Amino acid sequence: MSPLLWMLVTPLIGGVGILLANRQPNAREGVTILTAAALIWQVWGLAPEVLAGGRPEATFFEIVPGIELAFRVEPLGMLFALVASGLWIIASAYSIGYMRGNHEKHQTRFYLFFAVSIAATIGVAFSANLFTLFVFYEALTLATYPLVTHAGSAKARHGGRTYLGILIATSIGLLLTAIIWTWWATGTTEFTPGGILGQQIKGPEVGLLLFLFMFGIGKAALMPIHRWLPAAMVAPTPVSALLHAVAVVKAGVFSVIKVIVYVFGWENLAATPSAEWLLYVAGGTIVAASLIAMRQDNLKRRLAYSTVSQLSYVTMAAAILAPLSLVGAALHIAAHALGKITLFFAAGAIHTAAHKDYVSQLDGIGRRMPWTMGAFAVGALSMIGVPPTAGFISKWYMLLGAYDVQAWFAVGVITLSTLLNAAYFLPIVYAAFFKPEKPMHADGHAHTHHNHDYSNHGEAPWPSVVALTLTAAGTVALFFFAEVPLDLARQMIEATP
Repeated sequence: MSPLLWMLVTPLIGGVGILLANRQPNAREGVTILTAAALIWQVWGLAPEVLAGGRPEATFFEIVPGIELAFRVEPLGMLFALVASGLWIIASAYSIGYMRGNHEKHQTRFYLFFAVSIAATIGVAFSANLFTLFVFYEALTLATYPLVTHAGSAKARHGGRTYLGILIATSIGLLLTAIIWTWWATGTTEFTPGGILGQQIKGPEVGLLLFLFMFGIGKAALMPIHRWLPAAMVAPTPVSALLHAVAVVKAGVFSVIKVIVYVFGWENLAATPSAEWLLYVAGGTIVAASLIAMRQDNLKRRLAYSTVSQLSYVTMAAAILAPLSLVGAALHIAAHALGKITLFFAAGAIHTAAHKDYVSQLDGIGRRMPWTMGAFAVGALSMIGVPPTAGFISKWYMLLGAYDVQAWFAVGVITLSTLLNAAYFLPIVYAAFFKPEKPMHADGHAHTHHNHDYSNHGEAPWPSVVALTLTAAGTVALFFFAEVPLDLARQMIEATP
């Protein structure tokens, strides 16, 4: 069997092992970690070949001429797969501390669907054509639904219905229409450097097709179809980390870049006035979501709206249609993944150790949880775009690209949203380290565990603290060692004829 197919199958084999170890938690979690390690070994072992110009591929089967389930590793897909596989093992370690620390039910089901979600993510990353991308995009939506509704409460089911409803409606209604139109016009759905549309679709039709793709890719959370993302915050925090950093939203913005570069061709779009709307919709989403985030007292909801904003950085950077901004868009997939997973890990650690879920409750918590809040500070600085964090590099390339093509609207949005990011993140860090601690229940927020005294809490269980420390360290390391993602991003641009 092809190495590419093995990478898809490995998480599924791990899922079977997780099921078989249902009654033995240590064995079940051991299988999870081993499977994640095996996937890292396979995916990261492929990187040197791709960096050297190789493009491994494999065809699974052909349905009709021109439509086949096929895989090819190009630079952007390699970058996405490196991020997803690398973060799965850290997220698994974090989950062990979180799920045990909170005495969560149905842990076997949780680890099983986490593994299936990663398999779908690798399928998205290595898709050779729009049809394969669509199949695994849908599989990812379905695999993550049981994770979103994990708690089983009425609130969780309602959030899950919103999540599933919006993502399925957009992909079946709009994305599938766009794919069929593309295939009908060109006779192919294969991702091709420079695009496949040629002169078959031109003028205002290009703008319409772009609309179908961009809003059909609901996981990219362009407003007004972003509501599934805050609705999914009912999920346990490791799932929020999966949704926001490892898989779901990254599959969305990955697909956005992939379609712009390999279906439309960014140079063709740059010459098409009917495609200009995307820049303004993405810029508007960035600012609007930042303003909403500022008003959220619930920490996970603030992070959720921050994600809506950060995703549109990627979409806007791609819509600037300049080589350097496209490099910035690709880099931001990795930078946002590391920074945002750190922030969600920290939110979950605070919930586990202190049972605090609101920003207004976090005064002085940095003295009790210095590792957690130190990591949170690093993630926050990356979201703002402050060196030495990875978020600075991706924003810098976006700005350079915008200056190159004189996209002053984008320059203004990046500048304004950077200030807004600082306005909703820095007060949290300041309060955690420099304000005196509030007594429990003094702020009027109800706590769910009244029969326990959490006033003398320390850090969360050690697997969670180790995980969030690693991702925070990775956020800084990516600033100093960005050669691999930069090389992959540049190869993506240079492949255009």
